[in-house]
Amino acid sequence: MDEPHDWDKVLGLYARLERNEGIEPNAEVHDLCRRVARDVAISHDDAERALRTSSGAETLIREMRRRIFEGSRRLSRALVDSARRKKAGDVAGAKEMLEAVLAVEVVPLYREQAEIALDYVDDPED
Repeated sequence: MDEPHDWDKVLGLYARLERNEGIEPNAEVHDLCRRVARDVAISHDDAERALRTSSGAETLIREMRRRIFEGSRRLSRALVDSARRKKAGDVAGAKEMLEAVLAVEVVPLYREQAEIALDYVDDPED
C-alpha cells in the first residue's frame, strides 16, 4: 500500500455511493483510484478504462471495496481457524485453511499475510 489511509478513502467514497451521493471524478479521485487499484490487483489498463466515465469510476470503487472487504474477512477467518486447528494439533488442517485463501485471494497484501502465517504453521506453540 502506498499510503495507509488510501483504502479508508476508497471506503469513504464507497459509502457516499451507497448513500446515493455523487462523486466528483476529479484528479484527486482518479489518483486515489489508480493507487488503490494497483494495491488490490486491478490492472492499470482496467483502472484507466474504468476512469474514463463516471459510471466506470463508480464500478471501479465498488470493485476495490469488494476486494478490500471480502479479502479482509476471508483472511481473518482463515487466520483464526488456522490458529485454532494448530492449537488442537491439526497442523495439516491449519495449513489447509491458509492454502485455501491463497488459492483465491488476489490482493497482494492479504496474500503476503497468508503466506507469512503459512510459513509459521510448523513452528511450535509458545
